[in-house]
Amino acid sequence: MRRRRFLQIAASAMVLPGRAIAETTWQGVALGADVSVTLRGDVAGAEATIGGTQRILRQMEAEFSLFDLESSLSCLNRAERLTPSAEFRALINAAGYAHHLTGGLFDPTIQPLWQARAAGVEEGVARQSIGWDRLTIADEVRLGEGQALTFNGIAQGYATDRVCDFLATRAFGPALINIGEFAALGGPFDVGIADPDFGLLGRRHLSNTAIATSSPFAMRLAGGSHILGPKGETPLWSTVSVEADRATLADALSTALVFLDLTGIKALIRAAPQVRSVTLISFEGELSTISA
Repeated sequence: MRRRRFLQIAASAMVLPGRAIAETTWQGVALGADVSVTLRGDVAGAEATIGGTQRILRQMEAEFSLFDLESSLSCLNRAERLTPSAEFRALINAAGYAHHLTGGLFDPTIQPLWQARAAGVEEGVARQSIGWDRLTIADEVRLGEGQALTFNGIAQGYATDRVCDFLATRAFGPALINIGEFAALGGPFDVGIADPDFGLLGRRHLSNTAIATSSPFAMRLAGGSHILGPKGETPLWSTVSVEADRATLADALSTALVFLDLTGIKALIRAAPQVRSVTLISFEGELSTISA
């Protein structure tokens, strides 16, 4: 939270069919992403609920931030072992499921390669450290030699789900949560799908679902994609957007599916009933959607 900027809590009147309802939006920054939470209902109740949201985000950064040198993730990368909290265990298990579902394309052990490429140094040693199967996940989480983890392709989705679950316990009307990925509690909410080169190309209407979008060249690393393939894969899509029951899975899959061809994506959707649809934008700007 030392790094977080709290921008505003703004309330405005919003007219829905047959009734007027207040809409309150809180905006800030967490886990390296712009954050917004939009609540429909009583303004005073919304502001109190947003306080609980802020506490959850503080906890998420204390667990998963690479910027916080005292976070659980930073401590694991430094000491190569960690007795995980329930939150940390839940996320690392979700990462393992995404790794399995994508045939290894989602692999948080990519972090040393990302660091080597960012620094412009030789990558051979870093590549040798990659491998989810080299982790030990038991009472302790232990890294293999030379390994380090990044949860940048899944932690934002996990935080989105945690906030969504919290709001559900408060029974606070429809809400749209955006922590780099979107989740709708109730709805519908209108969410756009945009590509860094071609702009806004599509829209989705979320109701009790989540959506995550990845564009490998939205940010460049050493002149190339900032999303790195664990075995040197290169991106096949300019943008991938995944709608799923939960933002955690949508986040991980949108990251990994930039490397998967159309046949593989269709097979993954058949194997994962939690996935509602995958929207693909080609490097020529063509949009296509595959639905479950």
